Amino acid sequence: MRADAKKILQIGTLFIFFLLIFGYASFVSHNLIVGVKIKNVNLVDGAKVINSVQEITGNAKNATNLILNGREISIDENGNFNETIALLSGYNIINIKARDKFGYVDEKNYKVTY
Repeated sequence: MRADAKKILQIGTLFIFFLLIFGYASFVSHNLIVGVKIKNVNLVDGAKVINSVQEITGNAKNATNLILNGREISIDENGNFNETIALLSGYNIINIKARDKFGYVDEKNYKVTY
């Protein structure tokens, strides 16, 4: 009877060990699974703005580089960005493209009228 209890304890310990390894691997690979996401941008698609100078802010989670209208802009360690652009009179398309360290890309286009 004592040998059976020891065997069950060994199997249980091994199961918990592999469960912890799986949990840790899932936690570490979360950024790879989720990828890059652009969110919380202060623009509304199709909006009409009254100022020719527009401040664009938002967050590009998991991004290593961020491109706004074809030009690279800086992001902080949390993925937050803040940039000011000048709009032309009429219809404008603002393109934001984020890339992560694995090569995944998220791209958003906002159409605004000044």
